[in-house]
Amino acid sequence: MSSSNSSKRDGRLTMTPKLKEQISIISEKCINCKLCQKECEFLRKHGKPKEIADSYEPGEEKYNIMPFECSLCRLCEAVCPVNINPAAMFLEMRRESVKQDKIDLTKFSTLLKYEKRGTSKLFSYYALPENCTSVLFPGCSLPGTRPDKLMTLYEHMKKHIPELGIVLDCCNKPSHDLGREEYFESMFTEMVDFLKNNNIKNIFTACPNCYRMFSQYGNGLVVETIYGFLAENFKHAGNKLSGTVTVHDPCALRHEKNVAESVRTLITETGLNIIEMQHCNEKTLCCGEGGAVGCTSPDLAGKWGRLRKIEAEGNRIITYCVGCANYLNQITPVSHILDLLYEPEAALSGKAKVSRPPITYLNRIRLKRKLKRTVNAKTTRERCPLC
Repeated sequence: MSSSNSSKRDGRLTMTPKLKEQISIISEKCINCKLCQKECEFLRKHGKPKEIADSYEPGEEKYNIMPFECSLCRLCEAVCPVNINPAAMFLEMRRESVKQDKIDLTKFSTLLKYEKRGTSKLFSYYALPENCTSVLFPGCSLPGTRPDKLMTLYEHMKKHIPELGIVLDCCNKPSHDLGREEYFESMFTEMVDFLKNNNIKNIFTACPNCYRMFSQYGNGLVVETIYGFLAENFKHAGNKLSGTVTVHDPCALRHEKNVAESVRTLITETGLNIIEMQHCNEKTLCCGEGGAVGCTSPDLAGKWGRLRKIEAEGNRIITYCVGCANYLNQITPVSHILDLLYEPEAALSGKAKVSRPPITYLNRIRLKRKLKRTVNAKTTRERCPLC
């Protein structure tokens, strides 16, 4: 057994305390109302949360695979009349499978290699000017897909926050969601400790997943999204646009009503009209990429995206997650909100400048070099392989 939290008793595996707690919550509070099952293909396949909790046996093969088919999107929580969060139970089941070495993580090797590159010396870079207390944390995808827009955003923000720093690093959410708890905690804690030890107090995130990780594990750091900042400080300079779009709210931000409102403010100020999809705001749908479900059950992952296309009814989708934009754009027309703000006409025609792999990796290296030349930083670092 790879963890001291799991042990054998009378030939049977015992559960970790965290998993036992989550199973007890679901078993005792779930009322089998079927509302979450009605919304979720995963639950229709595997059963209502209480049924899963009551039948769970640690180490049983089906329970090592099943939780990795949940997107962890928390739609079940959003529709639950008794305010329970089954996704938290499935995350603990994932952690249990990892601790017991019962899941083949090579299924997720592409995702984990992507994460590792983000924290490597080659791609990471911290630029903290003198008297810097706030940093822009763009995440992994934005620097690669839209480096020019990221630099424009950073320069715009510096007009309002002159000492703003910038951090190119990964929040390690892939490891978090895959149940690699010890690895995630060591990596994320090291990053947070470095920032706090260098007097950083505020984090501006562009990625919804980074926002969630810093909000949940940031240990006192104040976290905001760039979208709230832009809603207050960005003015559409060109001619007013015409047309109708819809909005895909990332599931990582489903409970952040102010962020959703900020994005809609930015869209309507361009002149566009918004028609909301059936599932929006706190009841938004996963794009299909959540929880790395595509690595274990592509059909389940694909059903989320196809449902999103149906609800969009042919309207271009505007989202504020690069991952969602990349994934959904394979199915239906999608633009990131920064595409709309910085290339409005091109965004609406589907011609905005968005890079794809392997160019994204070259973009990240070039962006890092540019930041080294242009940011007058008192403190810098490239993350070492062991950190």
